[in-house]
Amino acid sequence: MTKVFIIAEAGVNHNGSIELAKKLIDVASDAGADAIKFQTFKADNLVSKSAQKADYQKKNTDFDESQYQMLKKLELDELAHKILIEHCKKNHIKFLSSPFDHESIDMLNAFGMTIFKIPSGEITNLPYLRHVGSLRKEIILSTGMSDISDIENALNILIKSGANKNEITLLHATSEYPCPIDEVNLLAIDTLRAKFGVNVGYSDHTEGVDIAIAAVSRGACIIEKHFTLDHKMEGPDHKASLEPNDFKLMVQSIRHVEQALGDGIKRPTKSEVRNMLVARKSIVASRDIKAGEVFSLESITVKRPGIGISPMKWDDILGKVAKRDFFADELIEL
Repeated sequence: MTKVFIIAEAGVNHNGSIELAKKLIDVASDAGADAIKFQTFKADNLVSKSAQKADYQKKNTDFDESQYQMLKKLELDELAHKILIEHCKKNHIKFLSSPFDHESIDMLNAFGMTIFKIPSGEITNLPYLRHVGSLRKEIILSTGMSDISDIENALNILIKSGANKNEITLLHATSEYPCPIDEVNLLAIDTLRAKFGVNVGYSDHTEGVDIAIAAVSRGACIIEKHFTLDHKMEGPDHKASLEPNDFKLMVQSIRHVEQALGDGIKRPTKSEVRNMLVARKSIVASRDIKAGEVFSLESITVKRPGIGISPMKWDDILGKVAKRDFFADELIEL
């Protein structure tokens, strides 16, 4: 199978600190991720000043602050993006960021972004989708909180605006942090692939690493997972994020699953071929047999090793005449 593209979702876990963001890049690179993704937004363009935070955000941040106040502290300006992009180059990891408004789309495009990740919340934002589609870039579209019609409409808008369908990947996701296991619905990966004929990945918001690994076995071509330096840090997403050691374990496990999936052709492997001769059986004499004697149920049996005539030839051997003497346990020859 094609190598799974693993995205280390830093999101806003930098807490507004460039130095913390650089450390996140270091950790993602060391873990073996293919890309690290941040979020690009202007709070003034993204959310009204009276908007409330989600319940999980209220639990993990100052309860009394508004969503606007929270996001304002988490903005990354143009200089910060330049610094982080350069730091990614030094660490040989791809820089990605999800834009949340038109100004951010233009800024990322000016920076030469080749992949645009559309977050789940923008899947019903027609002007936004048209803007991203018009760039004619590779697109990763998260589908949290969406049904089939939402996804179909978004894809149609992107394609009509200029996006190439063959360069769009859907990410199955459940937009809850952390996501309850019984709401994961990994089989939706199969549904999306069959329905839309595009590549499908998985954005994992569950605790732990097992669900992300399982998604690879369902054919997810992209895995996106939130990570942090310390899930006890204050911020909206830290508690639903993996710490460095667990993230590295997830990457290693995904690479193992890739190898284990193979090509789908059922045949003996290289190591099995060596074992076939030991584990399989041959037709042998069950007692001493004299030349001229007819092979019968009483004179032949089946035993290891498998270097002689296969037991699948049993019916062909019965009734044949022995051309020489055979000792008990000796391989039968015709």
